[in-house]
Order: sequence, then C-alpha cells, then structure tokens
Amino acid sequence: QVQLVESGGGLVQAGGSLRLSCAASGGTLSSYAMGWFRQAPGKEREFVASISKSGGITYYRNSVKGRFTISRDNAKNTVYLQMTILKPEDTAVYYCAADDPRKGFGSYDYWGQGTQVTVSS
Repeated sequence: QVQLVESGGGLVQAGGSLRLSCAASGGTLSSYAMGWFRQAPGKEREFVASISKSGGITYYRNSVKGRFTISRDNAKNTVYLQMTILKPEDTAVYYCAADDPRKGFGSYDYWGQGTQVTVSS
C-alpha cells in the first residue's frame, strides 16, 4: 500500500499561483496513474486533473484548462499540480490519489490527507 502526503496549499489572492506536491512512499509511483481532486465546503468531491503512469497523457476538468498543469517526477516519487490565475471558486481541500491498475482502472485506491487552498477575492 502506497502512502501519499500533499503539501503546498495556502492562502493566496485571486490571480495568484500555488504549486501543490504529492509525495509517495511505500510504493513505486510509476506503478500508478495519478489524480488530483478537490472538495469545497458544502460540495461534493470533484475531479481536477490526472496523469498516466509515464506522464504521457493528461486530463483536466474544463474549468482549470489553461490554468492548471499536472506533472510527475517518478524518480522523486512525486506528483505536482501547478495552479495559476487562481480564482475564488478554486478554494477547496485538494487531494492526491493513486490509481492501482491491478484493482481496476479508475478506482483511485489510495488517497492523501489533503491540503487546503484558499483564494481571496
């Protein structure tokens, strides 16, 4: 079982930037496709971005396209989410998740504890 720890969240003004990191231990990160999700107060958790095991394929929800970039460095066992032109509606707890292909595609079997991102207007 892989353990995931997010970091890099904080309080920023609208239009600012943050870079989130997801550090993995207890497993080889290259074994997993990875995803970022977020949950705002009073709302359901939603998909933000995902990246394939080798980094060649990425997906984004429409509202973050052109502003957010997901990347990974398998040698460092780390996944990143670079967020720019942040908006108040981006305020949420952001979670990193690992998708184990042995357990089914898209299952996102392992999750981090989350990191808070707050964007002021």
